[in-house]
Amino acid sequence: MGYLYLTLAIISEVIATNLLKASLGFTKLSMSAMSLLVYGVCFYFLSKSLAYLPLNIAYALWGAVGILLITLFSIVYWKESINLPTALGIGLIIVGTLLVNYFGSSH
Repeated sequence: MGYLYLTLAIISEVIATNLLKASLGFTKLSMSAMSLLVYGVCFYFLSKSLAYLPLNIAYALWGAVGILLITLFSIVYWKESINLPTALGIGLIIVGTLLVNYFGSSH
């Protein structure tokens, strides 16, 4: 159940972040309001996941998967580009997350 809540938190965080981009710096009221609402959903599900998962595992996964998905979405949808150092940095975040999950205190 914890991973289901965490998945919902990640999905809603990716949606909220893209809505934040679409709000154009909070100049579009509807996008701004939807972004804040979906961030609320995100944090609700993240908090629910913490009843089942250790904080370090949940937060590492939430952050890393969110960064990866948002980066992919920004490339495909927003037509933003990334450079090699950015891609390497994201790779290091993923490796760090795998290490936290594999060697975390709950294992």
